[in-house]
Amino acid sequence: MLRFLVRRVAFGALVMLIVSLVVFILFYVASDPASSFCGRTCTPERKTQIKIVLGLNRSYPRQYLSFLNHLLHGDLGTSFVNRISVNSVIKSGLPATASLALGAAVLWLLMGIPIGITAATKPRSVRDRLATLFALVGVSLPSFVVGLMLLNLLFFQLTTHGHPWFPPSGYVGITDNPLQWARHLLLPWFTLAFITAAAYARLTRGSMLEVLGEDYIRTARAKGLRERTVIYKHGLRSALTPVITLLGIDIGTLLGGTVVTEQLFGLQGIGQSALNAVHNNDLPVVLGTVLVAAFFIVLANIVVDLLYAVLDARVRLS
Repeated sequence: MLRFLVRRVAFGALVMLIVSLVVFILFYVASDPASSFCGRTCTPERKTQIKIVLGLNRSYPRQYLSFLNHLLHGDLGTSFVNRISVNSVIKSGLPATASLALGAAVLWLLMGIPIGITAATKPRSVRDRLATLFALVGVSLPSFVVGLMLLNLLFFQLTTHGHPWFPPSGYVGITDNPLQWARHLLLPWFTLAFITAAAYARLTRGSMLEVLGEDYIRTARAKGLRERTVIYKHGLRSALTPVITLLGIDIGTLLGGTVVTEQLFGLQGIGQSALNAVHNNDLPVVLGTVLVAAFFIVLANIVVDLLYAVLDARVRLS
């Protein structure tokens, strides 16, 4: 197990190194950071001074080594617009994004997995067709459509009739007021959970159908075990392997920023910060967001690989 963990961490570090190189080429070689920093009223003299201050007058290999050294020390640079550290920008947006991503993940798992199990245990039944319909509707609807529908039905209509149960936008920290934290995030959670649960329902159904046809499942039934035990103890654990794989990718991606949902519900998360940075041509913030997103995806995949052995006895880590 230790050897496997060390190998996966080393591979993850290599992936992050490659990502950092690609990001450096895109932001420092293919573009002109000095012009972005200088602004619209830039003069050639001031641009030259900025290149010296930022170290852009050095060779590209030396620039990359300096860039990599700052990354290894946890320094993502300084915003061109606000003149504050990118670390502060990421840190201020991370609580909202993490709350949104993790809360929505819990909801879509609670919705998608039971629907998939129900459909797989009764294939071609009415329940299976209803699950298929749910999956098709969920996959077909964009997140902003679901979000606007929830805002109209659960905020605007209820508030108009004197029942302001849900706030329209904003974020409250969980340490400030846990109840208001959940209240402000319910609609964003269900917006993400509905569209994502559909994919998980279909994936769980297909994986369960495949596992329930295995020889060891037939052996378990031949031993006289209860159907509930066969499905949940023997079948589900093995069927969840692809689900966990997708979950790791989804959570890692969401932690890098959920732009549409954060914009729709006014959550000042990482995605909102990245969107503002793109509009303002704030390259360091965009660069920092990309690196943070890549880090979370790599970390999530390492955790997923470790969970394989827990969920599926057929998997051996060495």
